[in-house]
Amino acid sequence: MNGNNNFFDNIEKQTKVNKEDIFKLAASVQNANLKDEKVLRQLIQQVALLAGRPVSKDKEEQIVKAVVNNNIPADLSALGNLFKK
Repeated sequence: MNGNNNFFDNIEKQTKVNKEDIFKLAASVQNANLKDEKVLRQLIQQVALLAGRPVSKDKEEQIVKAVVNNNIPADLSALGNLFKK
């Protein structure tokens, strides 16, 4: 468990997002219907709020279309790049 704590502590330091908030977000996503655009848009806004980074309507639309069309990057690095564009 110590390795997991270090992992989440590092994420918390790098992102300034409380690890408890990360756990809550992960729990809420577990059973979420990501094909439901309303649910997906709420999730995008929740992540943006946690990260303290605004997501434009255009960027939100791009993310929604990518998820709904199963056009999701295979790894976290590529997923991160989707948010940076």
